[in-house]
Amino acid sequence: MAGLIRREDIASVREACRIEEIVGEHVALRTAGVDSQKGLCPFHDERTPSFHVRPAVGLWHCFGCGEGGDVISFVQKIDHLSFSEAVEMLAQRAGITLHYEEGGKQVRTEEPGRRQRLLDAHRVAEEYYQSQLATPEAHVGRAFLAGRGFTEAMSRHFGVGYSPKGWDHLTRVLRSRGFTDAEIQAAGLGSPGSRGVYDRFRGRLMWPIRDITGATVGFGARKLDEDEDSPKYLNTPETAIYKKSQVLYGLDLAKRDITRQRRIVIVEGYTDVMAAHVAGETTAVATCGTAFGSEHVRIVRRLLGDAADPAAGVVLSSGRARGAEVIFTFDGDAAGRTAALRAFHEDQNFASQTFVAVERTGLDPCDLRMQRGDQAVLTLVASRTPLFEFVIRSVLNQVDLDTAEGRVAALRGAAPVVAGIKDRALRHEYTRSLAGWLGMEQGEVTRAVRHSESQRGRPEESRSALAERPGAPEPMAGAGLPASQVRRGPEDPVARVERQALEALLQRPMDLIGSGFEELDGGSFTVPAHRAVHDAGRAAGGLDTFAQMLTRAEASLGVGEESEAAATRSFDEAVRESAGEVVGAVVTELAVAPLPQDRPGGMRAYSRGVMGALVRMDLTRRTGDVRATLQRMDPDDPDYTATFTELMKLEQRRRAFSEGQQ
Repeated sequence: MAGLIRREDIASVREACRIEEIVGEHVALRTAGVDSQKGLCPFHDERTPSFHVRPAVGLWHCFGCGEGGDVISFVQKIDHLSFSEAVEMLAQRAGITLHYEEGGKQVRTEEPGRRQRLLDAHRVAEEYYQSQLATPEAHVGRAFLAGRGFTEAMSRHFGVGYSPKGWDHLTRVLRSRGFTDAEIQAAGLGSPGSRGVYDRFRGRLMWPIRDITGATVGFGARKLDEDEDSPKYLNTPETAIYKKSQVLYGLDLAKRDITRQRRIVIVEGYTDVMAAHVAGETTAVATCGTAFGSEHVRIVRRLLGDAADPAAGVVLSSGRARGAEVIFTFDGDAAGRTAALRAFHEDQNFASQTFVAVERTGLDPCDLRMQRGDQAVLTLVASRTPLFEFVIRSVLNQVDLDTAEGRVAALRGAAPVVAGIKDRALRHEYTRSLAGWLGMEQGEVTRAVRHSESQRGRPEESRSALAERPGAPEPMAGAGLPASQVRRGPEDPVARVERQALEALLQRPMDLIGSGFEELDGGSFTVPAHRAVHDAGRAAGGLDTFAQMLTRAEASLGVGEESEAAATRSFDEAVRESAGEVVGAVVTELAVAPLPQDRPGGMRAYSRGVMGALVRMDLTRRTGDVRATLQRMDPDDPDYTATFTELMKLEQRRRAFSEGQQ
């Protein structure tokens, strides 16, 4: 069974995929100095470009939001992929065959080659189904789409196709393209019969179900002959590449706007997704034949970037949420209430930023658009109600609030729901709201909620509530963040020289061979983050290691800029690996930072100048420290002679270095 991708293959992918080309597909880049490009950050809103790419070192960094990394991390973030998924996508693009080690933690359920065969089979099937939608037999399918207000261009945008009624039309096409019957069955495109494999989908409209990268992994199919004794909707069965609990229909088309708007709308069917997108709500997606569950929650969290933000989604007095929004278009019936309750209990941080949009007459988005137009769909989404309120009101709607008995029953039913809200501030607000909805004294409702709390055990308090406790420990400043991201105020001149020297080390190591970098140690740096980067550079072998990397690159690429760039990328990657995750982010920032020199011919002088300034400052500091120690010593002290000798050596090194720099 295959495991982790081999390190050599990952390095090959990084080398083969030019970061400026990958980033350039999503960001309009322009020149920003020597070997530097910049543009508007795709991960946060900004008007002034702060997103920088450094092709020579293969890194990017946004000086606005602090995000940064290499080409793999960019694809991870922009396409919301795991590390292995991003590597596999880039490898396929670059034509690199990946090899997998045994015993890795991230284990595939299918061999890489086998998985690609299944994806290829789905690509062929999608093309075939789309071509069949134009045939005379598919007129009933085209009429179905037209009757729901979808033009040919709209259907083509969503990849809608048609599966002919015959038993083995697709099977024969796949066989002709080299796929075996075993592969056709493994892909879920065919089923075994007494006479061999036959098509799973026949006489149906076909919607391709794609993963987040846009690769088709399955199909959703709707029957068109109402007289046949078969299910109205039929999906691809669970396969090695299709897990219905891990995909959302339309996500490949919606992911960019979901990330940009920090909002996702969950609808119930394929035509609902189409109707919402056509109407202008381009963040709509749907589950594929299953209820919205924990796996879907994780997908949505990755898209919205709210994995651990307990403050996101706190309901304001206006009824809107601060932060990301998840909007369900539940039906107003019992099934909708059940789905809402499931979401309520699934994840309360998730639930606190979740809303429900209910069309009072029971129309789904597709029917709503057909009857009342595009604006009606947008109005439905805009009329959303916070999930907590929806759940509580659903309980109240089950009783007659005009009677005393009904109000008491409603209080008994709703109090446990309010008590189940883990955020203390929200629980208090909904206690007040419940009192108003019931027309009862707040004190009475508060006692009922507290009684329900005692019955279920005290709910876990939110982080914000814990922070309100007197004497609660405050988090360390900058904890968990790259140290460079917690700087405040104007930069100290000494810290600036340290930073500029490290920027030169990571961006222009060729220029710094013999520059005096070897004179420095951890104590040469006053900023902890800078010291950590220096230590990582020394742990990676320093400039001696870079020189070895350069020799190897020149042996394969020849002497020139290409080999120097390859060696620089390898050196920076070694430093980042030595640095670890937190300090590695600082390394990335320094490696991408624009240098205050825009003349190619002046880069060497600049780099050696800032490194020389740091070495001189360090030698001056060390000389001063030893001189001060010597002045405090008695001439008869047994260590006096050794200290004096050390001072003389430092003075000689300082003079020699200064003369060598002139």
